[in-house]
Amino acid sequence: MELQLIPTPANFHKGNNAMKMYAYLNYGGNCEEAFRFYEKHLGGKIVTMMKWSQMPDAAKHTPPGFENATLHARMEIGETELMASDVPNFQPLRSAYLSLSVSSNEEAERIYALLADGGEIYMKMGETFFAHRFGQLRDKFGTSWMIIHDRPMPH
Repeated sequence: MELQLIPTPANFHKGNNAMKMYAYLNYGGNCEEAFRFYEKHLGGKIVTMMKWSQMPDAAKHTPPGFENATLHARMEIGETELMASDVPNFQPLRSAYLSLSVSSNEEAERIYALLADGGEIYMKMGETFFAHRFGQLRDKFGTSWMIIHDRPMPH
């Protein structure tokens, strides 16, 4: 009989039982467009893109008009995996952000301008006590972002 390690808070960091957390975004029909945009402009890589019509027994489970919508997508951006889908009764995300940390002011400004185009600005890009550059916005796809080029903080 083989003894298995049961994940507990004390051993989550060990081996294959490491805990991971992923962001899962919902969209109202533009998930693929958003992921293709992020792939092109943020250096992401789409790993999975499945339509509602591709699931088993799709006719039975697909909401009307969602045949070509995204059922599940997965993307790697830097060291993070982002997942998403198109859902009926979509509501834009209101109280959570994807926070993107970059290594230069120029990259912060570039990404901020790119994501702000057609979106809604919450906080203009600028210098703060904690960052060389920081800004908050909702992009044209309904995703809220914080873009930051960190300032070294005292210990």
